[in-house]
Amino acid sequence: MVKRIEHLGIAVDNIETSLKVYESLLGTSCYKEEMVESEGVRTAFLRVGESKIELLEATNEDSAIAKFLTKNKGGFHHVAFEVDDLEAELQRLSGEGFVLIHETPKDGADNKRIAFLHPKSTKGMLVELCQEKIS
Repeated sequence: MVKRIEHLGIAVDNIETSLKVYESLLGTSCYKEEMVESEGVRTAFLRVGESKIELLEATNEDSAIAKFLTKNKGGFHHVAFEVDDLEAELQRLSGEGFVLIHETPKDGADNKRIAFLHPKSTKGMLVELCQEKIS
């Protein structure tokens, strides 16, 4: 079950310059920067109320963010929803006909397990599902 919008992902060409803009715009500071080698991205997070903004910079030209940036020059990339049970939600959504990019959860940024749904099954929106890692 979806609990809330966890974050909005925004593709950027440069984290440093983009952070200055978003920190000024939102009146808050970045609370975490992180490399996600498996996705070929560097991330930076800002809190906005109960939700977050995730800035994503490509670290290699084969990453999904690099490909997105060549087509779109940056901007809104994905919406992430927090769920109670990621495996159960993936099974449910697969049964409903959604196309899963990830059949099983993988490690993501900000202490999350993640999986993506393909935009062709969500009317063009890349959707990330995430669940806090249990220590």
